[in-house]
Amino acid sequence: MLNGRRVLGIIAMLTLFVLVSTTAFSEDLIVFHAGSLTVPMLKLARGFEAAHPGVAVNAEASGSTAAARKISDLHREADVMMSADYRVINQLLIPDYAAWNVQFARNTMVIAYTNRSKYANEITPKNWFQVLLRSGVVFGHSDPNLDPCGYRTLMVWQLAEEYYKLPGLANELSDACPLGNIRPKAEGLLALLQSGDMDYAFEYRSVAVQHNLLFIELPDEINLGSTKLADLYAHAVVKIAGKKPGETMTVTGAPIVYGVTIPTSAPHPELAIEFVRFLLGPQGQEILNEAGQPPIVPAVVASGADALPAQLKALVSEK
Repeated sequence: MLNGRRVLGIIAMLTLFVLVSTTAFSEDLIVFHAGSLTVPMLKLARGFEAAHPGVAVNAEASGSTAAARKISDLHREADVMMSADYRVINQLLIPDYAAWNVQFARNTMVIAYTNRSKYANEITPKNWFQVLLRSGVVFGHSDPNLDPCGYRTLMVWQLAEEYYKLPGLANELSDACPLGNIRPKAEGLLALLQSGDMDYAFEYRSVAVQHNLLFIELPDEINLGSTKLADLYAHAVVKIAGKKPGETMTVTGAPIVYGVTIPTSAPHPELAIEFVRFLLGPQGQEILNEAGQPPIVPAVVASGADALPAQLKALVSEK
């Protein structure tokens, strides 16, 4: 017969063994991603974890520029970085913090609202700017210095001024949108829309679809969604904060394209490659499609083709 003290000792040893085993065979995959990827990211994480027992995906959402600066400025570790503008990776991470960049999805700018928004029954793709400029209408966007959706909003305004032939429209819209209506990332505007504290928000189409919001589809000439209109979009130019305090960086209008990379300091590089394979493969493509986020099939290398991991080369094109 075992005495009580011996039984307690065995239990303690077994508990320690379980804890050590769990620690040894569990890993956290750290993913920094654009806020607009939050909904599909949840499904990507669940799918990847199901295929990789013992792995937990630690996903952290923010504006894409803010996410890149966590790596470049704060020197935080991340296994995967997913940006709503692939150019953020090129501008802020390559070559010092990443070696390659792959384009994997597209999107379109829209104006999101609810049936509680002022003039919800009147706004159309033709009069949206007139409605937004009416007295008492509250609209907002994300911070251009932290989130591509923010500087893309300013580009939409510039392109609208040209498209509708209304000199000064971009400045009028800017003046009517005070700092209090600007949030660090576009998803931060959703609660304001749903509570009725904000009438309209400039968002990605996928975000409006995922959150069951009403939205205005803007003309292709201004929505940054058509690859055929890249030259036209380039007419829009926005200055944002640069790599160092006090510096600025110029961003030119272009079709919306998302990018993904694995930072060179990734703590779990092999696992990160597996996650990117999952993202670019059939399951990842299906998840993106269901979330209203059209995947690029096959994905396209934006830079660093020679540095691309061999395991990913079969899933991408070099343009």
